[in-house]
Amino acid sequence: MAPSTSVRAPDASASLEIRTATDSDWQDISLLRATSFGGFEPPESLDSWRTLMPGDSSVVACDEGDVVGMAHYLDLRMTVPGGAVLPVAGVTIVAVAPTHRRRGTLRAMYADLHERISAARYPIAGLTASEGGIYGRFGYGPATIERELTVTRRNAEFHRDVPDPGGVRLVAAADHGADFADIYDRWRRATPGGLACPGALWDELLADREHDRRGGSERFAFLHRDGYMLYRVFRDDPMVVRTHEFIAATGDAHIALWRALLGLDLMEKVSVRTHPADPLPYLLTDARLARVTHHEDDLWLRIMDIPAALEARTYPADLSTVLEISDGFRSDGGRFALHVHNGRARCTPTDAAADVQMDLDVLGSLYLGVHGATAFAAANRLRCKDSELIRRLDATFASDVPAMLGYGF
Repeated sequence: MAPSTSVRAPDASASLEIRTATDSDWQDISLLRATSFGGFEPPESLDSWRTLMPGDSSVVACDEGDVVGMAHYLDLRMTVPGGAVLPVAGVTIVAVAPTHRRRGTLRAMYADLHERISAARYPIAGLTASEGGIYGRFGYGPATIERELTVTRRNAEFHRDVPDPGGVRLVAAADHGADFADIYDRWRRATPGGLACPGALWDELLADREHDRRGGSERFAFLHRDGYMLYRVFRDDPMVVRTHEFIAATGDAHIALWRALLGLDLMEKVSVRTHPADPLPYLLTDARLARVTHHEDDLWLRIMDIPAALEARTYPADLSTVLEISDGFRSDGGRFALHVHNGRARCTPTDAAADVQMDLDVLGSLYLGVHGATAFAAANRLRCKDSELIRRLDATFASDVPAMLGYGF
């Protein structure tokens, strides 16, 4: 257990104590969470997530005994390009009380939390951000994109060349947890950003609590041998379908599930949250009908151990260069010789002159292959005098399989 530390708030006479959360703190943690995120969560839901928290993974900031800040991490397993699965510290439930803003509380908690993450030897930390402007200064970069596609169903027709694989069944979601878990596990092992999903989270998902419905129906389910879809109907006039999960481990399953979804005759629109490379527009005779109604960063990554992370994934092109990675939050950056050959990388500290310079958050954005070096170079966030080397970076860090976050945390 990490020791308590006292952090002097710059505009307050009292000091804040940064320490490990205890069981007796969780009532206050629940209150602060509800205050910060706008709603109380059932205790059973919070208990499900706590099963993923190691013993010293919860940090609280206290002012005269009151919990006024908190940050936690989950013990997760994430697939990276090439299929390797790495331990990831999933930073979650981060909040500072509105009474204690602008006092350095977040930075103090993050310094403590990331020291624990480093001591536990996680090569990567990840999070999902409620606000986009906070976490770059802590070395996190957006690494996946969530895109929502919305289709006006009555106008949608599949192109004549698109097959009709069939095989989709209507099922009661609560009766098919084992089937969903098996398909999801196959999908996440092949998908960069996929996360192992323990039984406690499946139990929470299938509980289908009223708290999670947000005005929608109980959860409906389609099941294919290689995919599944969970969705709710919102009964406004007109009726709208919003999917909660759309998991397809094969191309046939993807097409079959879309055909089933667009076959819901009484629904005016259907909306699916997916990734930017989803081929739905090409399945339709009129690609314009697949409108982008939401586009936002999803998973953010901070590379805690640069050699370990870069050597874990595979690469589609060879590369030999020297990277200089700046880390303004901790000391996890440095200068590294990166040699990639036949898909595998060797990354070692070096004193050689750097060919490419970037901050740690940019490396996090490049890691899963969603974002490219060329765009960061155009923004002067990746600095390199050799335009051909920038193109090689794009080719090397690309991923054959589009990255997608397994589930929000």
